[in-house]
Amino acid sequence: MPDIRNPILPGFNPDPSIVRVGDDYYIATSTFEWFPGVQIHHSKDLANWELVVRPLNRKAQLDMRGNPDSCGVWAPCLTHDGDKFWLVYTDVKRKDGSFKDAPNYIVTAPAIEGPWSDPIYVNSSGFDPSLFHDDDGRKWFANMLWDHRRRPLTFAGIVLQEFDPKAGKLVGPKKNIYQGTELGLVEGPHLYKRSGWYYLLTAEGGTAYEHACTLSRSRDIWGPYEDHPQKYVVTSKDTPSAALQRAGHGDIVDTPDGRTYIVHLSGRPVRSEKKRCVLGRETAIQEAYWAEDDWLYVKNGPVPSLHIDVPGTRDDAPYWAEQRYTFDNGQPLHKDFQWLRTPEPERIFTCGGSNDSNRLTLTGREAIGSWFEQALVARRQTHFSYEAETLIDFQPSDERQFAGLTAYYCRYNFFYLTVTAHSDGQRELLIMSSEASYPEGKLQQSTTPLEPVKIPNEGKVKLALRIRGGLELQFYYALEGEGEELKEIGPVFDASILSDECGGHQAHGSFTGAFVGMACSDVNGTEAQAGFEYFTYRPIEDPRDRYEI
Repeated sequence: MPDIRNPILPGFNPDPSIVRVGDDYYIATSTFEWFPGVQIHHSKDLANWELVVRPLNRKAQLDMRGNPDSCGVWAPCLTHDGDKFWLVYTDVKRKDGSFKDAPNYIVTAPAIEGPWSDPIYVNSSGFDPSLFHDDDGRKWFANMLWDHRRRPLTFAGIVLQEFDPKAGKLVGPKKNIYQGTELGLVEGPHLYKRSGWYYLLTAEGGTAYEHACTLSRSRDIWGPYEDHPQKYVVTSKDTPSAALQRAGHGDIVDTPDGRTYIVHLSGRPVRSEKKRCVLGRETAIQEAYWAEDDWLYVKNGPVPSLHIDVPGTRDDAPYWAEQRYTFDNGQPLHKDFQWLRTPEPERIFTCGGSNDSNRLTLTGREAIGSWFEQALVARRQTHFSYEAETLIDFQPSDERQFAGLTAYYCRYNFFYLTVTAHSDGQRELLIMSSEASYPEGKLQQSTTPLEPVKIPNEGKVKLALRIRGGLELQFYYALEGEGEELKEIGPVFDASILSDECGGHQAHGSFTGAFVGMACSDVNGTEAQAGFEYFTYRPIEDPRDRYEI
């Protein structure tokens, strides 16, 4: 079989749930506070993947305004019962403090493209739910349990209860079927049935460098479940030299010819002592096999491999190709882009418009760190080294209106080159930054104070940034009418703070990845608009970014 290189879904694509329907494979991944919710990729060969739909795309299904950073859609589970697709997901409303608010929902669709139904509310007892379709037609709902009586809150195990699709609710008894191993933090359950055994795959150890996939089994769906002889079928926790770190939270799929694979999340830290995963948690794949003892083993595991044999041969050319996005009138926003929280995109952007038919127009709303309504449209950073560029047309009246180019992780961690104005109306360029990190394990938040650069009050401005190795970020600009040569502006920033390890809560509380895109704010409330004529994302092949075991 051909050899491919992990990850199969680079950049922020965590918590993969995989299903095969005939010859088609689908992977659903978490999107957290980014809208629309859930990414579903499709493949015919486990090598080449294409984003085909984000199913949670309207207010009735998902409204995340007010959700804190790294809340929103956690760990979807995508299944098919022979008739239709089922998608289970959590919309986390709060994860910090003395209580967790994690309502769970189910939507269905006759085809992967939809239409996807309005959601059925299931419960709020914990996150990472899954739905298992047993061979007798019954459906079982499994999710982790918070014990809210204890401080700090406790991961109390995996709870199982039957789901009645006709009644649209859980029915019958519920039972805590698995409390996990000594690694702790048991979550992300997936159930399977094979050779008379029920298998339970869970995620343990948190989402940082102790993460793992734990496998157990029972003859009865209610348990008791015995642990795998190795306990952890995928993990990098004891192998700091492995190319794929933070490996865990997986799902199992069989090919039509009987081979078995497990997809799982992983992270690739930048090449420095900081061990920061600027690309977020990515989806990787491992080949596995069922041994004579009826246990699943990962080939050459449990440490995940960088190179894997799969049925298909991957074409890497699209991954390294420059992407130039235009915003033609009447055309939808390119599928690579998402925005934050709001299910009412018409309030924050339009493609084209009455004045210019080929631009993205952002309507200024709240500041870039808002948890409610901000006009920020961005795409994932999927390479350690890349360049981004846009051309902005914006006439701010004062310092409360600003728009431009941002490299963004969350409200605590971003870099933002803006076109704004002094209080006297003089237009200027200003870099805004928020740089949270954890020296000695404590949150330290800082900004880099910079003097603005005065620019003419008329004319478009080209804004650009360059990131190398996930470590160094430099901004650039060029003024209309002064040639195309870009000039440096500001210092070289530490791009590695755009990572889970720095995102306001460290790696056990920050779960997304770095984005790059366009933003506009008008805290005057006058809805100033900024026009962006194009956006370019240019990957850079730097040998220093190549990861090998």
